[in-house]
Amino acid sequence: MLGGCTGVLPATRTTAGGFVRRELHSGQRRDAYQVFVPAASAPRPLPVVLFLHGSGERGNDGEQQTRAGLGPYLRTRMDTFPALVVFPQSPEGTSWEGETATMALATLDAATDAFDGDRSRTALTGMSRGGYGTWSLALREPARFAALVPVCGGITPPGTRPDLDTLQVDSTRAAADPFADAARRLRHIPSWLFHGARDDVVPPDQSRRMHAALRAVGADVRYTEFPDANHNSWDAAYRTEALWSWLFAQRR
Repeated sequence: MLGGCTGVLPATRTTAGGFVRRELHSGQRRDAYQVFVPAASAPRPLPVVLFLHGSGERGNDGEQQTRAGLGPYLRTRMDTFPALVVFPQSPEGTSWEGETATMALATLDAATDAFDGDRSRTALTGMSRGGYGTWSLALREPARFAALVPVCGGITPPGTRPDLDTLQVDSTRAAADPFADAARRLRHIPSWLFHGARDDVVPPDQSRRMHAALRAVGADVRYTEFPDANHNSWDAAYRTEALWSWLFAQRR
């Protein structure tokens, strides 16, 4: 079982929010993660966002997962962003499945408890490999999340490079139609999908098919496709101001 955390906020809080380094302990294993904690003036309990990074941020330094995607966006809004954001880090060579998924969910629990997070307003987002992970973790714990925001993610292998052949959502692998299966199981969770129309790593058809499958089962779903974006659609996605007002309005 993963548990036990180190890393605390300083005794005196500044006006702006900031990143706090934490660790999960499990036997000899140590998993470093980061938590963005809003300014002291942000109303408590705090809405919570779990962010899953992409392939390029994997490792064990406990830092890289904040350097692309949501982390840079937060650094431009340290004094105003109103939510707790949890940044687990996937080890090299892993996807957001199995033990890595267990670890990510444990960081979410630990940070929520430590920093007065609101379990009824907990959202899940991720980019690229983390976009796949967004679907995967939601399927694993469908009652946990109030909203899903997968960015340039997917359900089945993208078919663009041999090294990405194993990139898929494991729990839908055996389904005749993995998109329809995922949509049926997640139709009760509001979702907003983002993708770049020129993505040559994870083709936009992954999000288009998932959007269509969710609409077919009557889900509350939105889809934004950026016509000029390649794989990096995350900068534009997280800069979409309407996303945040929508996200923070969702509640389980």
